[in-house]
Amino acid sequence: MSGVKTISAKAFKEAHEAGKCKTVIDVRTGAEYETCHVQGAQLFPLQDLKPTELLKAAGGDDAPLYMLCKAGGRAKKAAEAIAPHTERDVIVVEGGTDACVSNGLPVNTGKDVMSLERQVRITAGALVVLGVALSLIVAPGFVWLSAFVGAGLMFAGITDTCAMGMMLARMPWNKAKNA
Repeated sequence: MSGVKTISAKAFKEAHEAGKCKTVIDVRTGAEYETCHVQGAQLFPLQDLKPTELLKAAGGDDAPLYMLCKAGGRAKKAAEAIAPHTERDVIVVEGGTDACVSNGLPVNTGKDVMSLERQVRITAGALVVLGVALSLIVAPGFVWLSAFVGAGLMFAGITDTCAMGMMLARMPWNKAKNA
């Protein structure tokens, strides 16, 4: 097992332009992928990731797997899940698709969608406001909804995982139209 490595977006661009990046994996939601993705990237959303299926689809050669998401966090999680299943290098592109765009990599673009991070902030905020309103209008016990959301946000920040984000990623509006 080779493990997880990283590459700067600039070095990735050079390798991509030289044709050295045979397998580029994008682990964002389908909607995010359709908005903008590096040319040649294959979609394997993190929330549905099955490492053995991904490796089978990627082919049997020794070429490294380059992992992308929006900024790098989801790609790292995906790489950590895939690495134990292969001898291939699994390389996370630092800064993700955002850094690739900034460095001038060729991308395919489509209709703009709301980012998953923004969806999480809106949903969490709405649940907190709802919990406070219900606790004032209906019953004081509803304040626990706001407390639960706050605790979930703290847990997400500490562990760098987000259950709400993974649930929202499975919503129909976050799926690729052609999936």
